[in-house]
Amino acid sequence: MTYPTHLNRRFFLQTSAAGAVAAATGLPAQAAGLRAVNFQLSWLHSVQFGGSYIAASKGYWSDLGLDVSLAQGGPNAPVEPPVVSGNALVGISAADYTAAAVSEGAPFRIIAVAMQKNPFAIASLAGNPVNTPSDLVGKKIGMAVANTPVLQALCTLNDIDINAIEIVPTQYDPAPLVSGQVDCLLCWETDLPVAMSVQGIDNTTMLMADHGYAVHSQTYIATEDALATRRDDLVALLKGEVMGWNDYLADTDAAAELTMEMFPDAGLDLSAQKLQAARQVPLMFSDLTAEYGFGWFTDETVAANIETLALLGREVSADLWDRSLLEEVHG
Repeated sequence: MTYPTHLNRRFFLQTSAAGAVAAATGLPAQAAGLRAVNFQLSWLHSVQFGGSYIAASKGYWSDLGLDVSLAQGGPNAPVEPPVVSGNALVGISAADYTAAAVSEGAPFRIIAVAMQKNPFAIASLAGNPVNTPSDLVGKKIGMAVANTPVLQALCTLNDIDINAIEIVPTQYDPAPLVSGQVDCLLCWETDLPVAMSVQGIDNTTMLMADHGYAVHSQTYIATEDALATRRDDLVALLKGEVMGWNDYLADTDAAAELTMEMFPDAGLDLSAQKLQAARQVPLMFSDLTAEYGFGWFTDETVAANIETLALLGREVSADLWDRSLLEEVHG
């Protein structure tokens, strides 16, 4: 299966220092009798998955009867195949990826949503900022051509003529922006802008989610069969995740430090990890999660996702999302 979105970010991370991480990691079972669970992450190890690392290190999952192995993803380790084959109980994906897989027959359900706001952003330098979609008119934007549907969706949602924006094909790197080759970049809020900030480059971001682009990201997916036959394990996994991410929210610096401790050979930078950890908070926690709990989604947020996914050429129904596990987790 080929997924057009997010690919430029994946190649950036593949060629960064984080690419040196080993293919998978797991903590040894705390005690005999724990039920083995493989948890497939969506990308290379970093504080992006800090709450999961906390759940593992603090024994939240083992206390719930699980021995969880965290398998990192990457350009050669897509999330969907191990989940659909049953080799992983749960995977971290995104609504557009899952919709693409379901269109090809994968029996997935989205059972929780970590990122309440999609991390796609338009990054620009502080001296020439893009603060609203209308600011894109007349600008040169650096991006992968494969992500044109993402930009088109943003333009459609905000009545902007995409032809008034000059698309410049670029690698996933801040250099074209810093050098003045382009006026802005299509990227994730938590990577290229963080890299520039760590280097002392004053930049700003316009989060696309603040302008109608509603696509759930860092979503938890499981198969219909898993929901029917391993429901208790799914509930226990999500309970551990909730506890881990609540701890993350309480101390993002500690989550970054734990990430560095767990993956000392990953080539990660502590200052960058701390900044990324902090910048993930408004993406992952909201008034909705404050009221209902981590991972929550509503019929309204699902409806907004269906609308945006349609603009991306993905027709899905509300049945793709299943909130029953979260309702059990959060009581």
